[in-house]
Amino acid sequence: MENDRIDDLFNDLQGEFDINEPNGGHQQRFLNKLNADQLTSDVSDIKSSSGFNWKPFLAIAASLVICFTAFTAINSDSEVMDLASVSPEMSETQDFFTATIETELKKLNQERSPLTQQIVTDALEQIKLLENDYEDLKVSLTENGNDQRVIYAMISNFQSRIDILNVVLEEIEKIKQLNTNTDETTNTI
Repeated sequence: MENDRIDDLFNDLQGEFDINEPNGGHQQRFLNKLNADQLTSDVSDIKSSSGFNWKPFLAIAASLVICFTAFTAINSDSEVMDLASVSPEMSETQDFFTATIETELKKLNQERSPLTQQIVTDALEQIKLLENDYEDLKVSLTENGNDQRVIYAMISNFQSRIDILNVVLEEIEKIKQLNTNTDETTNTI
């Protein structure tokens, strides 16, 4: 069946085929063009293989520049000022407040007991809030320079933390005294 279709196709096209011989030297012209194209492609291959390709090195250099820029930007943002960076006197003030707060926190943690657990936990939460506020103040100091209002707020923050710790320690002493008095009254009755 397919042979019939092919035969029909050739029968329909009969007389339309170009059966003339090509001009003389056709084969030689064809081979010359083929050889010329082949030589041109060989020359371009030699040029591309002998030339130095800069693209990979430029890509690496661009990547390094981007990484260096990002690293520099991250490091410059991480330098946040605090009281110690304002002046030597403020550095001493910060050291004093920090040492005092650490000492008071140690005392507070030593006073933990089932009776004082809630008051100690509340105090530590308030201290944590003030520490977060202090971090915000450090950012403000960095952004605004040596703004006296920010410096005063930072000092007040330290004082507030110490005040909270002192009040809590006094409350713990009262609780301990009440507990001692209650125990004495129970023992004497």
